[in-house]
Formats: sequence, C-alpha cells, structure tokens
Amino acid sequence: MPRSHASVCGALALAMAGVAHCAAATAPHAALPPVRHVFVLLLENQSYGTAFGPGSPARYLARTLPARGALLTRFYAIGHSSLPNYVALVSGQAGNEETQLDCPFFGEFVPEAAGLGTNGQLPGKGCVYPRLVPTLPDQLEGAGLTWKGYMEDMGKDPARESATCGHVPVGTTETTNAASPRDQYAAKHNPFIYFHSIIDDRPRCDAHVVNLVHLREDLKSVATTPNYSFITPNLCNDGHDPRCVDGRPGGLAAIDRFLREWVPLIEAAPAFRADGLLVITFDESVGADSSACCGERPLPGARFQPGFNGPGGGRIGAVVLSPFVKPGTVSAVPYNHYSLLRTVEAGFGLPGLGYAAAPGLRAFGADVFTASPVAGH
Repeated sequence: MPRSHASVCGALALAMAGVAHCAAATAPHAALPPVRHVFVLLLENQSYGTAFGPGSPARYLARTLPARGALLTRFYAIGHSSLPNYVALVSGQAGNEETQLDCPFFGEFVPEAAGLGTNGQLPGKGCVYPRLVPTLPDQLEGAGLTWKGYMEDMGKDPARESATCGHVPVGTTETTNAASPRDQYAAKHNPFIYFHSIIDDRPRCDAHVVNLVHLREDLKSVATTPNYSFITPNLCNDGHDPRCVDGRPGGLAAIDRFLREWVPLIEAAPAFRADGLLVITFDESVGADSSACCGERPLPGARFQPGFNGPGGGRIGAVVLSPFVKPGTVSAVPYNHYSLLRTVEAGFGLPGLGYAAAPGLRAFGADVFTASPVAGH
C-alpha cells in the first residue's frame, strides 16, 4: 500500500535531521517574495536517488545545503541529452533532434514555420536559434535588469574558444564537447551561445558571457552583482566526467568540492543576503530515466520524445537557498526546468517564454518560500 504524502515527508524530515517544514503535495498559490538577485547553478547527469539519497557521497550537496534551505524532491529535467535542458532554462524552447544530440555540428536552426507557434515553440531542428526566438536575457535587458553567464574554464585554451562568448563559428564542427588537459569548458553547457540574438551582437555577448573567475569580483557589491547569474562549472566540477582529465575524481566528489568553494561566496554576497535566490540542480538524470512532470509536452512535430524513450529528462531534485526559505524545508511539489524559468520570470514581472507559459505550469510557491521576508526587505 503506498505511503501517504505526509508519511513520505516525515521520513525525509527525519533523514535530514532538523528539517523544519514539509510542503503539501499541491503548492498553494502565493505571491513570490521580493527576490532581485537569482543564481542558477547547473550540475550534470545525476538521478535524484544517487545525488540526494542516503548513500550519496556528496554530503555537502545532499545534507548540508538542504538543511540550510529547501530540498525539492520532485524536480525534473525536461529531456535528454544535456543541451535541451540548458536551452529550456533560458528560452522555454523544447529540445529538437539536434539539441538532443548536444549539437556535434554547430549549425543553424532550420524552422519548419515562419514564426513561433503554439506555446511559443518554433518547430524545426538545428542548434543556433534565429533572432525571432526570444530569450530570458532579452527580457531582462528590456526590463532594465542585468544578467551574466559565468562559464568555468572558458578561454583557458584560446585555440579552442575565446575567453568571452566562447563558441566555434556557426556552420562548423563542435570541438569543445570533451575536456582537454588545458581547458574543460564545454559549449553544450553554455545556453547563451545558441541564440543569434545574443551571439550576433558580439560586444553584448562578450560583456555578458564570461569566465567564472569574474563572479568572485562581481559578488563584492550589490551594484556589480547581476540580477540573474547562470553558473556553469567545467566538465570536471559539474560532475560530468567520472574521472577528470587531470586525474582527479570527478562525479559527485568533484561537485562537492566545487560547491564547498562557491556556495559560501554566493551566500556571503551582499546581493544574496539582501534578496537573493540560489537554485542548484542538474541538467538531466541518467540511464533510462526519462520521466517527466507538470504536463510536459514535446516540440510540435518532433521526431523523438523529449527523453528519447520517454516524456522528459528524469527526476533530478534541486536545492534552493534564500533568505526567503526556511532552513530544512522539503517540498514534494512537482517542478521542472520550465517551472524554474517561470519562477525567474514571475519574480521579475516578466511574461513566460515558450513552455514556461504553458497553462497550469506552476512557479515556485509557498511550499518553497517558507520564510517571512527579513525586516527591512
């Protein structure tokens, strides 16, 4: 006989030693708190059970951070392989048969229609989307808000890519999908370079898509911290490679090393302490897990399902840290990458893009934002 939701939450609470709040299965509608600085940190290729289960070797990710914020136990990726999830997080576009293969050829997206169709989707296939596809950066700048993508290792080997807006020329073979001894940046983990609206304006792209080293300086003041920061570790530190090219352990061990360095820096930043939100999650689950939630739909006319053999990218989980989140919160409300995009947009007063605007899709609610605003915010 299946356990009730209450008993599942109770078991999670006991396992986490100090969990103070556990959400109902259906999140209540509530206004979002006044978040003005969002940090999205994307890791690679882990299932919820492996990353957050009792046997997880990533104790900092699986135990320390949830005890300081919220653990979302039913957070799902939207497809396989990596790239569709990155693209979805900044545009709401569903994967197509080229992005599902991580775009080994950095080619143009070829539309099957003259414009955006149902749910803001552009049917077709390819990698670099035409300017008619709007992105979250376009929205943010239009609203007078700031953004940056911070990409670890980008430009460490100038022969592969530049230190800003790093990508191969459109119409050429991708050369960055595997780590090299000098450079572990992967373009497939940088969503911004897949949109002509960003890469065609090179000064704009250079100013906004930068190496991770710049984040440390930008965090020093509210004025220099972007309203939206997208953080991509390199192929070692995001857990993508089980054994790093330099011989260090990869996977969850590398993830914990990276998070132990960077999460305290973000949490100590004046912008985060004032009104910040940090979401740490994975791009996709692994193996045959192609489960989905939230009424996810494929790209109209797509050749394959979003997860190839299923409707989504599997259950991955997420950790949310914020002054507006009570330590030890656990939510079993279903969310996915489109929900995260919707949360960011709703928080900044922006309309939903693509499937982030799908009817019935829910932004994070009172199940996640469980703490009252700090006095003076």
